[in-house]
Amino acid sequence: MDIDQEKVEQTVLALLYLTSFKDKFGLRTWKGHDWQVMNSLHEKGYISNPATKAKSVAFTDAGAKLSQELFEKRFAAE
Repeated sequence: MDIDQEKVEQTVLALLYLTSFKDKFGLRTWKGHDWQVMNSLHEKGYISNPATKAKSVAFTDAGAKLSQELFEKRFAAE
């Protein structure tokens, strides 16, 4: 089966919004998703580097905005 990696990344980014929380540094999210996808989201500038000991990553401003948009688009009730 061929997998559309872009769709996977967008879905993970949307789900990251679901588990997001604000702290004194900004919007963060737990990083319990596939490492390849998380690294790709970091390379695209949506989240901080997931390869740290921290259990969460920070959203960039663009990542937070897109994450919320994708979450609402995919999961909001009509």
